[in-house]
Amino acid sequence: MVRAVARFGDDSGEEDRQLRTDALPAMRSARVRVRLLVLSGPDAGHSYPLAPGRYRVGADPGSDVVIADRAVSRSHLLLDVREDSIQAVDVGSRNGSFCEGMRFTTLEVRPGAVLTLGTTELKLVPEGEKANTLPLSNRERFGNLVGQSRRMREVFTLLERVAQGESDVLIQGETGTGKELCAEGLHLNGGRSKGPFVIVDLAGVAPQLLESELFGHVKGAFTGAQSDRAGAFERAHGGTLFLDEVGELPLEVQPRLLRALERRQVKRVGANDYRSVNVRVVAATHQDLEGAVKANRFRGDLFHRLAVLRATLPPLRERPEDIPLLIDTVLERMGKPPSALSDQTRALLAQYPWPGNVRELRNVVDRVVSLGESALPDMPDSPRARPALSPDLDPEDTLSLALELPFKEAKERLIEGFERDYLRTLLERCGGNVSKASREAGIDRVYLRKLLRKHGLVSGPD
Repeated sequence: MVRAVARFGDDSGEEDRQLRTDALPAMRSARVRVRLLVLSGPDAGHSYPLAPGRYRVGADPGSDVVIADRAVSRSHLLLDVREDSIQAVDVGSRNGSFCEGMRFTTLEVRPGAVLTLGTTELKLVPEGEKANTLPLSNRERFGNLVGQSRRMREVFTLLERVAQGESDVLIQGETGTGKELCAEGLHLNGGRSKGPFVIVDLAGVAPQLLESELFGHVKGAFTGAQSDRAGAFERAHGGTLFLDEVGELPLEVQPRLLRALERRQVKRVGANDYRSVNVRVVAATHQDLEGAVKANRFRGDLFHRLAVLRATLPPLRERPEDIPLLIDTVLERMGKPPSALSDQTRALLAQYPWPGNVRELRNVVDRVVSLGESALPDMPDSPRARPALSPDLDPEDTLSLALELPFKEAKERLIEGFERDYLRTLLERCGGNVSKASREAGIDRVYLRKLLRKHGLVSGPD
C-alpha cells in the first residue's frame, strides 16, 4: 500500500496526517480544495488536505482518513469532494453521523460546517481560509445571549474581543437569532457601556422619514417638522448606535450613511452645517448583503465600511444542544421553576426545528406556561424534516399563518416562501442548469447558488 504525507504548508499548528493515495491518483495533480480539521476526540489537532475525490473516513486502518475513536465505525463516512461542493454520506455506521446536532444519511456540506462522528468533531475549511484558532469561551452567556454549544462559545470568544475595540461591526443571522441582544452585549461589554445605546429599526421607518430618523432635522425642513430634532447619530453620541435590518436601507439614503460612517459627521435635514458625532455603529441584517451588492441592491463601499468586523449568529436548528438551557433561561426570566414544563414537553421542544429561532422558542414557552400545554403548537413526528411554514401548504394557508406574526417577521416569512417557490420553478424550467437559470432570472450565478443553498435546493454541477 502506498502512503504519502500531504502537507498543507501553513503555520496554523495542526498536524497534517497521512492520506492513502493509491486509490486517489487525482490527488497527485489536483489542487487541494478543502482541509479537514479534527476539533475534538482522540485525534484532535490533526489536519487533512483534501483534493477533489472520494475519501473514506472511519476507524479501519485502511481508511483514507483514520479516526482512532472507539465510537466511530470501521467504515463510517464517505466524503465526496467536488469542484464546487462537498457531499457527506453515512455508510451504515452504528452510532450515526451528525451535522451540528442533526443526524444525516446524505448531506451537502457547507464550508465551515462541523460534523460529529462518535466523540470526534470534524470541520471542513476551504483552502486559503485560516482555521479558527480562537479558544472556546468558558462563558455560557454574553449579555443576554445564551448558549453552551461549540458554535455559541466560538461566537462568544469573537464577541469578547470585538467588544473591546471601536471598529464598526456587522452582525449577520436569521430572524430571531438574537442580533439585537448581540449588539447590546457588545455595548455593555465595551468601553462605551456608560454611554447611550440607541436602536433604529430601519425596516420599521417609512422611507421618507429615514434621513430625519438617522440624521435629524431642523424646524420647517418639511411638512410636520415643527421643531428641531436630533437624529439617532446625535442621540447615540458617546455610546453605540444599533442599525437593525440595514439591508432594508434604500439606495438613495446609502451615500449619506456612508459619509456619516467615514467622517463621523452628520447634517440634519434642512440644515447647512455638519455636526461631529462620536459613536460606534453596530449594524445587523438577515439578508445576504454580499449577494445584494452583486445584484446592485446595496452599495459595495457601504458594505465594506459596515463590515469592518463581522459576527454571524447560528440558527437554533444548528445548535439544538442549547435548547434546554434556553428553555430554563426563559422560565427563569418569567419567574418560573424548571418544573413549569414537563419532561415530555421539553423533549418535544428539543426536537423541533425552530424556523423562527430563539424568538419563536421564547414565545412558545411563554404561551405554554401561561395557557397550559394544550397551547403547544402542532409538531410533526419528524420535526426537523420540514419548516413551520411548509412549502407544501396552500398559499392561502401560508398567508393566514404569516398574518398572525409581527409585521417584520410575517414579511420575511412570505418573502422566503416566494423565493423558495420561485427558485424551485426556475430550476425545473431550466432542467437544473444553474448557469441557464441565472441568465433567465437575471441573477448573478454565485448569488443564485447562495439562494439555492439557503432554501435547500442545491443542485449538482451545471
